[in-house]
Amino acid sequence: MSAEVLETREVLLSSSGVTAEDVIAVARHDAKVTISQEALETVAKVRAHIDKLAHSDVPAYGISTGFGALANRHIPMDMRTQLQKSLIRSHAAGMGPAVEREVVRALMFLRAKTLASGRTGIRPVVVQTMVDVLNAGITPVVREFGSLGCSGDLAPLSHCALVLMGEGEATGPDGTVFGPSGRPVSELLAQAGIEPVLLAEKEGLALINGTDGMLGMLLMAIADLRELLATADITAALSVEGLLGTDQVFLPELHAALRPHPGQAASADNMLRVLSGSAIVASHRVGDSRVQDAYSLRCAPQVAGAARDTVEYAYLVATRELAATIDNPVVLPDGRVSSNGNFHGAPVAYVLDFLAIVAADVASIAERRTDRMLDPARSQGLPAFLAGDPGVDSGLMIAQYTQAGLVSDSKRLAVPASVDSIPSSAMQEDHVSMGWHAARKLRQSVQNLRRVLAVELVAAARAIDMRAPLQPGPAGAAVLAVLRGSVDGPGADRFLSPELQEADRLVGSGAIRAAAESAVGPLN
Repeated sequence: MSAEVLETREVLLSSSGVTAEDVIAVARHDAKVTISQEALETVAKVRAHIDKLAHSDVPAYGISTGFGALANRHIPMDMRTQLQKSLIRSHAAGMGPAVEREVVRALMFLRAKTLASGRTGIRPVVVQTMVDVLNAGITPVVREFGSLGCSGDLAPLSHCALVLMGEGEATGPDGTVFGPSGRPVSELLAQAGIEPVLLAEKEGLALINGTDGMLGMLLMAIADLRELLATADITAALSVEGLLGTDQVFLPELHAALRPHPGQAASADNMLRVLSGSAIVASHRVGDSRVQDAYSLRCAPQVAGAARDTVEYAYLVATRELAATIDNPVVLPDGRVSSNGNFHGAPVAYVLDFLAIVAADVASIAERRTDRMLDPARSQGLPAFLAGDPGVDSGLMIAQYTQAGLVSDSKRLAVPASVDSIPSSAMQEDHVSMGWHAARKLRQSVQNLRRVLAVELVAAARAIDMRAPLQPGPAGAAVLAVLRGSVDGPGADRFLSPELQEADRLVGSGAIRAAAESAVGPLN
């Protein structure tokens, strides 16, 4: 879906939930959110159970008791509003740099989705205020550290809840920061016509007890990886052309029938189509003494295909979590208020870590193809480092260093966060998922992969140019035309960083995929 469509789209919050596309639309494209009347009525009806329980003698966690290890303390009626305020203020204890705006918007939207489900026991005004803050373009400042991925993303969500109360720290639509060191957040809300919320029983807990941050980052990572894996097939195919590799290993009869992993067949099909009509590939079909290409070329569909299948498994987990109602305690359909452990982030944390492995390995094989193009001993006649005048010029020598550094960083980020657990809350919360940390490192790994593919793109394009007068296939020619619009071809050494940054922009914008598809139709 195009950004233009997403920007004007309205997303409806109902008790039946939302889609992954809704999350992306709100997080990245500021789609407006509305709450269905049915959802507001359900929320109000369920709230009646909480009001009844709040006025009874039965102790209820988060309603008439303290939290965590303090859950055994009974809180009198006249202190319960203060209980909710204290919960949010104390839990908004994050530190470090502010996380990205899109992460905060995804976090808030997913929490609003759960609040609108009618299973949390909040009043309609609470979910409506959260939606109003989103629609006003107000973004709470959420810090990098504070969530352990269990009992929900407590600190990140608390920073958001604090803004609903007219406190904390937030940025306005124009990027102006409101908070302790400047104008108060209550003034920012007032500018948007939003009244701060005075939290009642259970509402503070309902605002912060979810896996929304890690889920939001998972959904965005999946969307990014789907695009990058298609681009990885394109850059791999261009490297095959540049290295005078064969396209015969990508024939369909070698994949779906012999090894029926759907991702592998999809990647092989992409590469075969990108290479179709290539005069470079055709030039060495006869008389070439090489029997087989190196693994980084020949096995590209196996690696990228396995990555595709892993992403789709992660999407299955993400959609299940998207259909969940995460809170503790939760209001069941029969009115019972029951404690549970659904806030534990393990299901999400595991696939976040899994995807970091995927991103690192696809980056790794791309770097190996780049290195092969720069080495005259393995590049089938290309000049050293694809330099204009090797020795005088260094060509792309250090671009590969940058690529190697990115791959090394991604390998470090592939170490799972979810195998760690540090007990908290006086041993009441004695096993946690670290899902937030898995999500944060995955975002960096996805960014690294994009940059690695950008370097491969620049190298493959140079290699193809150096095969002139032989020409690439229509897809390769279309990709080179887009790249050459802002990144020059082979020649004397020049300031390289801006060119690599521009290639990164083209990869990230989808321009490279769109160029290839303009020649061969939609890619998998």
